[in-house]
Amino acid sequence: MSLDYQCPLCQQSLELHAKVLKCINNHSFDTAKEGYVNLLPVQQKNSKQPGDNLDMVQARRAFLTTGHYQFLQHAVAQRVALQAPQQVIDLGCGEGFYTHAIANACTAHVYGVDISKSAVKYAAKRYSNCNFSVASISQAPFNDGSADVLVSIFAPLFDAELARLAKPDATLVVASPGPWHLKELKHYIYRDVNAHTPIAAPVGFELIEQTLLEQQISLPFKDVKNLITMTPFAWKFRPEHWQQLEQQGEQVVTLSFYVSQFKRITDSLG
Repeated sequence: MSLDYQCPLCQQSLELHAKVLKCINNHSFDTAKEGYVNLLPVQQKNSKQPGDNLDMVQARRAFLTTGHYQFLQHAVAQRVALQAPQQVIDLGCGEGFYTHAIANACTAHVYGVDISKSAVKYAAKRYSNCNFSVASISQAPFNDGSADVLVSIFAPLFDAELARLAKPDATLVVASPGPWHLKELKHYIYRDVNAHTPIAAPVGFELIEQTLLEQQISLPFKDVKNLITMTPFAWKFRPEHWQQLEQQGEQVVTLSFYVSQFKRITDSLG
């Protein structure tokens, strides 16, 4: 295995033996039939089923198959490929929509990790060109200095963990909401919609380049419903909001994303 997983219980390297990952302390983790490994100990779970639930996963799968986020997928994959990496970790990989595109765009060993078992199970069944694991990205199951490129698509950033995982001079590629991402939909639930701002450089990294990608698209109600359901603010939609949206019919929606590239600051390594 080119990039050893790290035992989530004792932080020792895991080695693969007949589809079972084991560390020197004899902690073992079976590879699921779909091809992923579950490296999320009970003590790291914040709920019975952490991460995105099945409804969110299914909605995201349905929406992403429409191709509306392909321009972001392509931009991220090409940004990673330009780094000519050997090892890539996609932190918060979800169903692998971006992870497998990255693997297709370069010759690197690509790893996806997400706390949602439903999402990782789907990804592993469909994308054999990547390695997937269930784990917390705040305590990612990889050894120190594992990755040439770290990727984060709409996922929380944990500065210390990013610095730990990054090789010297490693690249971090982050996709985050642009100024008016989904503003038309947010107006249904918020009186005032505030513009998103670019994310700040995580500690130990410096900004190299930042690109704003934007498109306006017209969506039928079924796609709007899936788009909302796959986002955290779906919980704020009440029955009357859904009714208004359905009566509206087609909805013009702004898709807006910052794609930020950061570099590990070598002289900050301790």
